[in-house]
Amino acid sequence: MIDPDDPLEVQLEKQRRIIDALIRRSERRHEVGDNAYALFQSAMSLQSEVWKKTRDLEEALDSLGQTSRDLEAARIAQETLQKNLAEAMDTMEGGFALFTDSRLQVCNTLFRRLLPDVEPLIGSGLDFGVYMDAVQRSRFVRPDAAHEVGPLADSLPKAGAGRFASYVLPLRNDRWFQISHHQTSDSNVVVLQTEITDIVRENRRQKAQLIDRHGQFLQAAFDHMSLGICAFSAQGTLLVRNDRFGDLLGVPLRLLKPGTDIRRILGYLARFDLLDRESTQLDTEGWLRAMFRGQAAHGRFRRSDRMCLDLRVRPLPEGGFVVSIMDITAEADAAADLERRVEERTAELTEANRLLEIKTAEQARSEEALRVAKEAAEAANRSKTRFIAAASHDLLQPINAAKLYISNLLESEMPAPALDKVERLRRSFSSIETLLHAILDISRLDSPGTDFNITDFPIGQLLESVASDLGPLAEKKGIGLHVVPCRHWVTSDRRYLGRSIQNLVVNAIQYTDAGRVLVGCRHRGDRLVLQVSDTGIGIAPEDSSRIFNEFTRVGKNSAGGGMGLGLSIVERACRHLHHPLKLVSVPGRGSTFTIEVPLASAAALGEDGPSVHPGDRIRAFRLIVLVVENDPDVLDATTGKLESWGASVLGAASTAGAVALMQEIGTPPDIILADYHLDGEDTGLETIRTLRDIAGQTIPAVLITADRSKAVQTTAERMQVSVLTKPVQLARLRSLIDWKTRAQVA
Repeated sequence: MIDPDDPLEVQLEKQRRIIDALIRRSERRHEVGDNAYALFQSAMSLQSEVWKKTRDLEEALDSLGQTSRDLEAARIAQETLQKNLAEAMDTMEGGFALFTDSRLQVCNTLFRRLLPDVEPLIGSGLDFGVYMDAVQRSRFVRPDAAHEVGPLADSLPKAGAGRFASYVLPLRNDRWFQISHHQTSDSNVVVLQTEITDIVRENRRQKAQLIDRHGQFLQAAFDHMSLGICAFSAQGTLLVRNDRFGDLLGVPLRLLKPGTDIRRILGYLARFDLLDRESTQLDTEGWLRAMFRGQAAHGRFRRSDRMCLDLRVRPLPEGGFVVSIMDITAEADAAADLERRVEERTAELTEANRLLEIKTAEQARSEEALRVAKEAAEAANRSKTRFIAAASHDLLQPINAAKLYISNLLESEMPAPALDKVERLRRSFSSIETLLHAILDISRLDSPGTDFNITDFPIGQLLESVASDLGPLAEKKGIGLHVVPCRHWVTSDRRYLGRSIQNLVVNAIQYTDAGRVLVGCRHRGDRLVLQVSDTGIGIAPEDSSRIFNEFTRVGKNSAGGGMGLGLSIVERACRHLHHPLKLVSVPGRGSTFTIEVPLASAAALGEDGPSVHPGDRIRAFRLIVLVVENDPDVLDATTGKLESWGASVLGAASTAGAVALMQEIGTPPDIILADYHLDGEDTGLETIRTLRDIAGQTIPAVLITADRSKAVQTTAERMQVSVLTKPVQLARLRSLIDWKTRAQVA
C-alpha cells in the first residue's frame, strides 16, 4: 500500500490515513456489540501495526534529518571553498579567469582591472568571444610595440581554437603581459594573465648593450681599416669618415667634419696641388655628376709625394654615396717594374729576331711573326700566347722540310766527313724541334683557353710509341729501357698524356748513368697509375718542387743536354687534365714519377691504329701517293722521301691541282697525304673530301698539320682521317701509311 520509492512526505501522509481508517473501524465494531475479547484482540493488533508504522516513520524522519544535515554541511563546505578560491585567486601574481561553455564563471581582481575600458564588461556570464574582441579594441593596447618581443597574431584566439594559445599584450604604460588560455575540458577554458614587463625591459637593456658593443666594435674596425672610408649624403655633405681617409687624401681635419660639402674637399685638393697634375687625370665635374646620379665611379691618381691612390665611389641604397681610398703605391711600383722588365725582354727578343733574320729567308718570316708577338706581349701575356700558337705552322714548315732533306741525304751515298756533318745537322734540327715543341706546349698550357681533346683510348699505344721513339736513345747511353705492355683503356687527352710520359722517360734516361728505366702501369680502383722509375742520381728533398719550374736542372748532369722544360710541361699538363702527379726519390738510388689517369668506363670498339715496335720490318711501298702541300720545299722533300721508300708520288699545291692530277691518271690514289693549311681558304680536309666525292669511295688519308686545335682533330676523326703533327716523325709516317694501305694491297 505504501511505495518505498515515494517521497517521505507522501509515505507519512499515507500512513496517517491508514491509522485513521483503522481507528474508525475499531470504533464501529464497538458500537455494533462485539464482545470484549474480540475488541481487545483487534485493539492489540491495531496497536501492533501502529507501533510498527510509527517506528518506520521515526526511521524515515531520522534519515531525512541526516540528509538535511549533510546538505547543510555541503553548502557550508562549498561556501568555504568558494571563499578560499576567491582569496587564492586574489593573491595570485597574475590575472585568472574560468570560462565554462564560453561564459565567465569566476575571475580575480587583477584579471578584472587589467584594462580599465574593458573592466565594465567583466561579470558573471560574460561571453569569451566578446571579452577577446573588447581586448583587441582596447585603447590601452599598443600593437605597434610588439616588435620588441615578437610579432602579434593577426587576431586574438577564440574559444575552442585549440588546447593552448598564447600571445603578448603590450600596454601603453610600458607594461607587458603574456595572455594564455588553456582548454581544460570540452566546456572549461582557463585564462591566465602573466606580467612580463621585467623580462621585456631586461631584454631591451641587453639589446641596447649589444648594439652599443657592436657599434664600438664597428667603430674600432672602421678606424683601423687600411682603407680610407667616407660616407656622404644625397646632397653631398659628409656624414661619417675614418682617420685613414684624411691621412691618404692629405686634407686637414677642419674640412672633414660632418656637414662639409664634397665640393669644398675637391676644391681644396685642386687649390693646393695635392695631386700630381702630370700623372693624374681626375675628371672632377664628371665624378660629381656620377655621384649625384647614384652611379659608381673608379679612378687612380698620384699625390705630389708620388703615393699612388685607388679611389672608388659606390652609391648607397637610400641615397648618398661612399668614397673609399686605398694606397696602391707598392702595386703601382711593381707594375711599373714589370713594365720595365717587359720592355727589357722585348728589347732582347728584338735583338734575337734581328739575328734570326740574318740566317735564312724562312727565318725572316718567323722573325716578322715574333715581332708581332713582341708587340702583342707589351699589351698582354695572352696575346703573346695566341701569336706563338698561330706562328707554329710557319715555324714547323721549314723544320719539317729540313728533316725530310736530311733523311734523304743520310740514305744517299756520300763521303764520311759529309755524312758526319749531315748527322750533326740532323741533331741540331732535332734540338730545335724539341725546344720549339716545349715552348709551344708551355704556351698552350699557360693559355686560359687551352682546348683539350678528351677521349677514350688504349694506353698501350702510347707505351709502344715511347718504346719505339726512345729505345735508341737509351741504347746509345748504355742503359736498359723496359716498357711493360698494358691493355687498359683510359680517359684523357692522348697527345698531352703521351707528351707527359715521353718527357718523364727522357728525363729518366738523361739523369741515369747506369742501370735501367722502367715504364709500367698499376690498376688502382677506378684509376690507372702510370709509373716511370729509374736508377739514376735521384732528387734531393729541397729540389722536389723546384724541378717543375721552367729551365730548372739539378744534379751533376745539369750542364748537359736538355733545357729544363720537360717536367714543367708534365706538371702543367697533369694540372689541367686533373691527373695527380707524384714524385718519390732517394738521392743516389733513383726516382719514381707517377701519373694517375681515370680508366675508361667502357672501351669503345674500333680501330686502335698501328702499333709501332723498334724491330718491326715494314714492306717496300708499291703505292700511288698523292701529296698536297703548298710549300714547294716541303713538297719536294716529302716527294723525295716517299720515292726512296718505293712509292709513286703525285704532288699538288691545292685542291684544284689534286683533282686535276687524279682525273689525269684516271684512278684514285692509294693514299692521300695533305697539309691542313693551304693557300687562301683552301685546306687539306677540303681536298680529301673533294677527292673522295669524285672517286665515290673513302680513299685512305693522312692529314699533316701544325694546328693542334680540337676542332681540326674532331673534324678529321669524323672523316676517318689520321692526323700527324709537324715536324713529322718519319718512322711513324711510314708505319701509318703501311697500316692504312695494307688492306688494299692484301
